[in-house]
Amino acid sequence: MNYEEALSYIENTQKFGSILGLERIAKLLEMMGNPQKKLKFIHVAGTNGKGSTCAFMQSVLTQAGYKVGMYTSPSFLRFTDRIRIGKEEMDEDRMAEIMTRIKYNIEEMVLSGLQSPTEFEIITALGLVYFYEENCDLVILEVGLGGRLDSTNVIEAPLVSVITPIDYDHMDILGSTLEEIAGEKAGILKAGSELVLYPQKKEAEKVILKKAEELQIPVHKVSFRDSRVLKFDGLYQKFSYEGEEYRLSILGEHQIKNALVAIEALYALEKHGFRVPHESLVRGLSVAKWPGRFEILQIEPTVIIDGAHNLQGVQVLKSNLMKYYRGKKITIILGVLKDKMYREMIRELLPLAKNFKLITVNNVRALPAEAISEEIRKVEEEIHEESAAKAASQKKKRKKEFDFEEVSYVRKECFATVEEAVDSALNESEPDDIICALGSLYYIPEVHRYFGEED
Repeated sequence: MNYEEALSYIENTQKFGSILGLERIAKLLEMMGNPQKKLKFIHVAGTNGKGSTCAFMQSVLTQAGYKVGMYTSPSFLRFTDRIRIGKEEMDEDRMAEIMTRIKYNIEEMVLSGLQSPTEFEIITALGLVYFYEENCDLVILEVGLGGRLDSTNVIEAPLVSVITPIDYDHMDILGSTLEEIAGEKAGILKAGSELVLYPQKKEAEKVILKKAEELQIPVHKVSFRDSRVLKFDGLYQKFSYEGEEYRLSILGEHQIKNALVAIEALYALEKHGFRVPHESLVRGLSVAKWPGRFEILQIEPTVIIDGAHNLQGVQVLKSNLMKYYRGKKITIILGVLKDKMYREMIRELLPLAKNFKLITVNNVRALPAEAISEEIRKVEEEIHEESAAKAASQKKKRKKEFDFEEVSYVRKECFATVEEAVDSALNESEPDDIICALGSLYYIPEVHRYFGEED
């Protein structure tokens, strides 16, 4: 197969759906020589912040001279950018060569009466074979969905497990409570490893710590008390941690916390022989890149893209926008999937919005732009009714006059394409205005390409 044929083969396996379980991936890897058993791993699970944390760790370890593979999902600009060694993404010809072998083994599996692996399982196998054959010193492996039954969990005990912030997402698969979701994420924990843990909500953290205790896994809970933001200028941010200063080009105050998780994971890794000089730590953090996360694509007007696609992600984005662009009303480009908590996300965004440019994400699970517009209207009505009820309550209790403020309904426009939405936002903006595109990583790369950002 050539690259295009290999890519088409992978995409056609979408018909098998996203079926959780490790039997298919384990069998496929066995037929490929079990490359995962010959590699060392950092395994990263969580709802938000996984990719950024992986990027920080890989950048630092690469600066320290190690050959480090990184497997993330989904792809951003190109299929091959999800499988990297150092700064280089997987070569297309190499991908096609490995996929030819994988396809042969899948055909053998099906002939013997076994289920065909799913799309994500095939891509996971592709990455693991590639990292092994390229003699990586270490692989940073990001969980695709959940943890316990995710195909990345086919590995044996990693050197370090990392769990980033956990919140409500994929509830139809992972469970409707934080305890259930945390239990799925904690499924990556294995005896013989150790855990670096982002501070979690109490109910999630209790589940994770119990699992770690059962497995007798050392836990390194990250503390943010010794960190302080020093500077943000729209191009980079500086912070201090334990008396040392660091600089990040990945923006957003939450990224400082992700960087601290990465630092603690690298400290935990040192006992396994992966020494990281301080200058490599400083340099690696400063040059790390992770596209589509509070990324500024241009100024005058300022255009920001952010992959926030769940409630926690939107709350973090809102906090950053309020901190860095205080008092500014923002043109919001929005596309979402219908299985997300989109009404709660809209409620968070409304106080910031000057207007909405709405698109339908190119995905079978997309909520149509017209439906998003209607949901925004419904949320505005809810806010109006809540405000009116509060005013009536204050009046009834004969308290001082309640300042009832009529809801200011924002303009909502629907567009057939992402390009049309961006064109409209730019045409209506003044140089000091802010435009922010968010809601789904399935369309954010199109905004990236609009501005000629290909790397």
